[in-house]
Amino acid sequence: MKHSDSTDDAPERASGWPVLDIDRQKKGGLVEQIVIAISVMVGSRALRIGTRMPSVRQFARCNGVSTFTVVESYDRLVNLGLLSSRRGSGYFVARHDIAATPQSTVHAGPTAIDALTPDLYSGVSDALPVGAGWLPPEMYGEATVLDAVRQAMRIPASRLRGYGHPLGFPSLRQHLATSLTEELFQVEPDQVLLTHGATHAFDLILRSLTKPGDTVLVEDPGYSNLQSLIRHHGCIPVGIARSEAGLDLDALAVEAARTQPKLMFVNTVLQNPLGTSLSQAQTHRLLALAEQFDFWLVEDDIYRELAARGEASLAAMDGLRRVIRVGSFSKTLSPVLRVGSICASPSLVAELVRVKMLAGLTTSEINERAVYHAVSARPYKRMVERLVAQLDAARERSIDCLAQTGMAPVARPRGGMFVSAGWPTIQTPEWNGKVIADMALKAGILLSPNEFFMLRAPETVWFRFNVAYTDTPVLQAFLQSIRPR
Repeated sequence: MKHSDSTDDAPERASGWPVLDIDRQKKGGLVEQIVIAISVMVGSRALRIGTRMPSVRQFARCNGVSTFTVVESYDRLVNLGLLSSRRGSGYFVARHDIAATPQSTVHAGPTAIDALTPDLYSGVSDALPVGAGWLPPEMYGEATVLDAVRQAMRIPASRLRGYGHPLGFPSLRQHLATSLTEELFQVEPDQVLLTHGATHAFDLILRSLTKPGDTVLVEDPGYSNLQSLIRHHGCIPVGIARSEAGLDLDALAVEAARTQPKLMFVNTVLQNPLGTSLSQAQTHRLLALAEQFDFWLVEDDIYRELAARGEASLAAMDGLRRVIRVGSFSKTLSPVLRVGSICASPSLVAELVRVKMLAGLTTSEINERAVYHAVSARPYKRMVERLVAQLDAARERSIDCLAQTGMAPVARPRGGMFVSAGWPTIQTPEWNGKVIADMALKAGILLSPNEFFMLRAPETVWFRFNVAYTDTPVLQAFLQSIRPR
């Protein structure tokens, strides 16, 4: 290993951490080189089990790379089982039993965890998408969506000259403001910012309100991409346990006092992956804690149209003072349209617009026009009602089918498209979700194991099932074949 030419890495050298020999011209990229180098050090016991790794910023300064590169490298090493992450403490060496040639470990064929991102989001895999986050096109109402796309393509020629409104297509923002005002809370069109889906909204919020090193609270289990996105911004995700009973608010109070979080992301209604909703009492206390410890609440509200009316709403209780509401049309129309929204206070919207323009200018007016034509059309409400009825029936069938394989729900969902279920008798780590998901992938089935959604180490094995794909013979046969006896 050789030393970097950087002049600001003296503290790291003094602490005994070697500078890696990184070749920026080498094929494979910086992340791959870091993963291989640390794998060699772990396998040779140059780094012993329990050794604390340098912080993300220390490693970045020491080796002359970005914090984003370090976060991705550490995440890869965690997925390989070589490092573990402890809340508030950093990363530690977890084990030494790796292949003699680390390249074979790093370059091995895709595991279920690795395959989730490209296969589950592309929609082109031949595997049964049991772990997917979208529904079959026929459940969305193909005719309504296709008709809306055709109408959107009739955009006036004059609109082809510009980039579109920075806030997004005005007619759709007006429609959203009117709908939310009628159903949940008062909001003006200028408080609505359209985004390229909900994940884009999360990214803009993190860019606007956090800096590297900030603590961000998330639900555990919770939305997996969000955890990675938080780390990508150099922030520290801290999990708050969520179960059928809701959020562990006592633990939240302890963590908020300890870490002074900048914000928290919450799925109030039909939480992903559990399908549960917070009670009115819990949302009131959550707002009180946010006020007490002075952090923002980002309400991930993308499943509300699939829920029963009257469910708790943080944005409605708060009036967008401390709450930022994120919405999306991916669950009721089609994820391919990629249109989401942020509702926030006027002053915050102004900053979010500035960041949106810096990061990528405007969003697609054609997509936004298509969504507007769909949601403003007369059949839309009937289409959503039919979708909810279909999901209700599919969810009950799924629970019954899973019970036949010995699986029980982790929580009884209150609606929506997911059931999380597993075998309570199977204990990790000898027989865990990753192992089973890899076996399923070889059988042509894409599963989402609980490790995909959790920050803490799981104690049992369970999976998130998309109810639209669960009642199928191939899945039943696979689950029966590995069912614990």
